[in-house]
Amino acid sequence: MFANLLRFLLILMAGAVVAQPTPQHRYQFRRGLMGTQFVLTLYAPDSATAQRANNAVNARMDSLNQIMSDYLDGSEINRLSATAGSGQWVRVSPELFEVLQKSQTIARLSNGRFDPTIGPLSQLWRRAVRRGEFPDRQQRLRARRAVGHRLMQLDYATQSVRLRRREMRLDVGGIGQGFAIDQAGKLLRGLGINTFLLDLGGDVLAGDTSYSVALDSTVLSLKNAAITTSGDMYRHLDYRGRRYSHVMNPRSGLGLRHFVRATVLAPDGWRADALTKVFSVAGWRKSRRLLRRFPEVELLILENKTGRLRRWQSTGFETYIR
Repeated sequence: MFANLLRFLLILMAGAVVAQPTPQHRYQFRRGLMGTQFVLTLYAPDSATAQRANNAVNARMDSLNQIMSDYLDGSEINRLSATAGSGQWVRVSPELFEVLQKSQTIARLSNGRFDPTIGPLSQLWRRAVRRGEFPDRQQRLRARRAVGHRLMQLDYATQSVRLRRREMRLDVGGIGQGFAIDQAGKLLRGLGINTFLLDLGGDVLAGDTSYSVALDSTVLSLKNAAITTSGDMYRHLDYRGRRYSHVMNPRSGLGLRHFVRATVLAPDGWRADALTKVFSVAGWRKSRRLLRRFPEVELLILENKTGRLRRWQSTGFETYIR
């Protein structure tokens, strides 16, 4: 999975918790998950309640990881990828079907700037970043032929999936972490815990209480919303004097060749997560038009493509600034 690369400084706003009949106390839990750090902050009446909630969230997150991770042998998504080109319709779990449906929606609305079938290219690019070796043209062309979100068919009646071309491989890393924190948030609310903050490698979801999020010199107020930032600060490939980002353009099969950083605010984690990749690939100029396709989403984008740093933010982004 692609990890988000810009971490947020998260500070619980003093006095933000609404008075409740039972005194609420702050609890925080940390663990490694999905190749990054997962931090759960919640308010509960006592430590036993908090621990039960944490245990339930961890079980849910581990289950989702076993479903969505293309790094794990035997994961559900890898078993599905193994059927590519067979003509077989495969009935999948509700969670996998939902994340694939959401991925397909983003792919369609973004004209392929996000693509859940990018697996052959992302595997090639991961290897290149890890080894510092640039993939040759033939490798890229072969991988590119197995990519295309229209080649993934979904049957809503039976919750089944068919991958039409051989060597296709699914990769929902660009949306999976955001989807996972949404699922964790729903679980917490089902347990009666509405005051929480979930941070999975920089994919952040806040519950009913306002939290302050520091982004550079800007402080944002987050409540019942999600925020994610994508960029190439830590993971990239330098090759022959050029820097290639870990954020990949599905159309070219290469990492982006210039600096771009997109911060997305959305009502839920899956949209915030996926759209950081969409707007990074689109760039600041095209993103301003593309944003109209995604209601309730706000964007801040920085881009340096020709030696000039450009900054643009949507009008609604201002409403989150403290």
